[in-house]
Amino acid sequence: MTKHVAVIGSGVMGHGIAQVYALAGFSVSLYDLQEELLQKARASIEKSLSLLEHEGVITEQDKSAALERIVLTTDLPQAVADADVITEAVPEVIELKWQLFAELEQYAKPEAIIASNTSTFSIARLIEKAQSPHRFIITHFFNPAQLVPLVEIVRHEKTAEEVVAATVGLMKRIGKAPVLLKKDMPGFIANRLQAALMREAFHLLAEGVADAEEIDTVMKEGIGFRWAFVGPIETADFGGLDTWKRVMDNLAPELDQSTTAPAIIAERVEKGELGTKTGTGIYSYEHISVAEKLHARDEQFIRLAKLKKSGGN
Repeated sequence: MTKHVAVIGSGVMGHGIAQVYALAGFSVSLYDLQEELLQKARASIEKSLSLLEHEGVITEQDKSAALERIVLTTDLPQAVADADVITEAVPEVIELKWQLFAELEQYAKPEAIIASNTSTFSIARLIEKAQSPHRFIITHFFNPAQLVPLVEIVRHEKTAEEVVAATVGLMKRIGKAPVLLKKDMPGFIANRLQAALMREAFHLLAEGVADAEEIDTVMKEGIGFRWAFVGPIETADFGGLDTWKRVMDNLAPELDQSTTAPAIIAERVEKGELGTKTGTGIYSYEHISVAEKLHARDEQFIRLAKLKKSGGN
């Protein structure tokens, strides 16, 4: 039975994952290289928990208890020594992950599960150098990890069945909606679907069909509004497969077929215009508080989650 979890990397994903486990009652060791990074992560966790309290999802006692369960450390052997599950949330650099995994295999208990939060690498690539591949698995959380229910689970043929079962069960225990992939596909499921939609969205922008705000409005007020409760395959069933056959036959030849990132993204990156992190991207954030926008986003995510949990009533 899992009691102690270690999260390696306290960045955007890591601190959110640590929060999820702590709220679910697990003791958590949150590791990073620098104390400054850990203190920043703790501040983010406190802010997120306060928002959940404000929205009535948790109590002040829940918040205090969760914070007490999280131990910050810059000592990797200490962080993982007693961990039943270790979640890696370090940057997407394969050499960095390989180095970390070698250390985890050295310091962790032999029976500890080692999970990666990668969104890029296949499980086969991740365990190329592993000495104990049977205990490796991918648990791909989504940003913000403390709010988005989905976790994609990817196994390897060498992953032990008990590791798979324990991981699926653990994700359910912490309130997530796990999906176990039957195949190890690049991008898994969510990012493949997301990339396909993003490619077409940026194509429409480049073609001058509509501006960015209008395209985003179509998604938020139309497709995304519906997809919060009805998935794309259900949508096809509800609309009639004969209807969707005609739609796809007519539209498929017209859709963007690019095999690289949209030119507008490449151009912005070349200019150093990376979005909120630099103050401008497709949109300008010069006179907008990004922190306030993220706060508003998280408020809406929490309210949507409460609505979905209540069955829409």
